[in-house]
Amino acid sequence: MSLHLYNTLSGKVEEFSPATDNTVRMYACGPTVYDYGHIGNFRTFVAVDILRRFLRQSGFGLNHVMNITDVDDKIIRNAAQQEKSVDEYTKQYEEAFLEDMQTLNLERPEKMVRATEHIEEMARFIQKLEEKGFAYKTEDGSYYFSIAKFPEYGKLSKKDFGGMEVGARVDVDEYEKDNARDFALWKAPKEGEAFWESPIGPGRPGWHIECSAMSIKYLGESFDLHAGGEDLTFPHHENEIAQSEALTGKQFVHLWFHVRFLLVEGKKMSKSEGNFFTLRDLLLKGHKPSAIRYLLASVPYTRQLNFTFAGLEQAAHSVQRLRDFKSRLSMANLPAGKNQVVQDLAAHTQLQMRSSLDDDLNTAQALAAVFDMVREMNTLADRGELRQDDKAPLLATLEKFDEIFAVLGDDDTEKMTRAMEWAKAHGKAGESSLTATISDEDAERLVTERNNAKKARDFARSDAIRKQLADAGIVVEDTKDGTRWKRK
Repeated sequence: MSLHLYNTLSGKVEEFSPATDNTVRMYACGPTVYDYGHIGNFRTFVAVDILRRFLRQSGFGLNHVMNITDVDDKIIRNAAQQEKSVDEYTKQYEEAFLEDMQTLNLERPEKMVRATEHIEEMARFIQKLEEKGFAYKTEDGSYYFSIAKFPEYGKLSKKDFGGMEVGARVDVDEYEKDNARDFALWKAPKEGEAFWESPIGPGRPGWHIECSAMSIKYLGESFDLHAGGEDLTFPHHENEIAQSEALTGKQFVHLWFHVRFLLVEGKKMSKSEGNFFTLRDLLLKGHKPSAIRYLLASVPYTRQLNFTFAGLEQAAHSVQRLRDFKSRLSMANLPAGKNQVVQDLAAHTQLQMRSSLDDDLNTAQALAAVFDMVREMNTLADRGELRQDDKAPLLATLEKFDEIFAVLGDDDTEKMTRAMEWAKAHGKAGESSLTATISDEDAERLVTERNNAKKARDFARSDAIRKQLADAGIVVEDTKDGTRWKRK
């Protein structure tokens, strides 16, 4: 089976393949760096990461571009209030976003591009739209796109704008979600506002023009896939299509990939509801990055995810179960030979994972296939039916799984320690429920010391080390294959 994805433009699940050679040219809307990223943002970024990882695993090359929006109304307003330059204000949040990407094992796109570094391209784009009659200049020096000049407006969002008031304009970035207006391409500066000089005069670009200008520059006038959260379908992506196709006369994007909203404890996430959480909020509450990534990936991107703290705890248990199985398999002293049942199940699981992900990235089915394998293999291991040659195909299956889901590497402690250091540096340590942690290296050393104490019949020392480890959230298990340890 080949990869099939839901295309918002057609409203159907379609077979996906790149238009030319074997490289997928894709653009994903990145963060607006006016604050720390919240878990709703990261649901979209994790889904895009799953997509790019699976595309690569499927043998495609990648040319993936993500923008950094480092200029908009909120940024200019907040920077002015804090008496900082736009660059100084956004730099702290861009760096935080890149750290958060690393925390959630998000791969970096091939290109990450800042809006403020492409002002010239945006101004030239707007000039050409004006020459073609799609854009007009107002008395204050701003430029707007005339929606009435683009008859296909609404084809992505499936909205009917037949009764739209011609010439009505909107010039703020907090757009109305249900009404269309001629939208700002370029905003003349108000008194005291930050601005950039350009071939069309002083000012700054509107929100939509940046993505069209940068995607066309790096991916061409027509490319394979554009990704983002479903909240961007209208007006942002609708406006991207209008201005891009008005300029080039070509289909802008072949497949639109939109990730559904996230609820928190059954409600829309908002500060007024008290259920608004950044990634860093969750880390400081003691939740592991691997569990957060797992939960965000566990529901297919086309379905709404209800993010709950009970679900987060269950995600942590699920990740640990997979890690325990991998550890048990790696450490097991098995008889020579192979069990054909195991060999066949490992191969079948890999096929099930691929089939599930080919089916519009059905991550839930892919996870189910892996856990079915783990359950059956643990049963066979308990019966003593695993053989030495069974290790390789089972570990290869886990490796294929982790190429996509990226949760088996046990580096949570390191990342949570980094979160604590950030909290201390920003005066937020009092908000943290994290306790002192023990590094993997120290845990290994203490486990070895405990084993030596047991051999020397120094049970008081052995018990003291076990308690020390337990207080740091580390469980020690004595098995027939040796001593194992894991984090709670």
